[in-house]
Amino acid sequence: MSSVADQLNKVLHKTSQLIELCNALQEENDLLKLENQHTKQSLETAKNKEKELDEKLRVLKLAKSIEGTSEKTLDIKQKINDFVREIDKCVVLLKK
Repeated sequence: MSSVADQLNKVLHKTSQLIELCNALQEENDLLKLENQHTKQSLETAKNKEKELDEKLRVLKLAKSIEGTSEKTLDIKQKINDFVREIDKCVVLLKK
């Protein structure tokens, strides 16, 4: 009889250990899910920043390509700079 009771105690002990291990793994899984979500948000923010910088670069290249000394060219540059400032303001408002 004693061996059956001993075996039952071993099974109960191992079951308890498995439950503890399962709980620990569940906590680790929850932490990893949270970290993954944070990483995805960081990636999305970086992608948005990259798009914003690409647009600024495009505008600056355009401004460089039409560089000149005529009054009309200076007026175009001013308009482009105004557009860039306006875009920057909109981006700041969107981030809030």
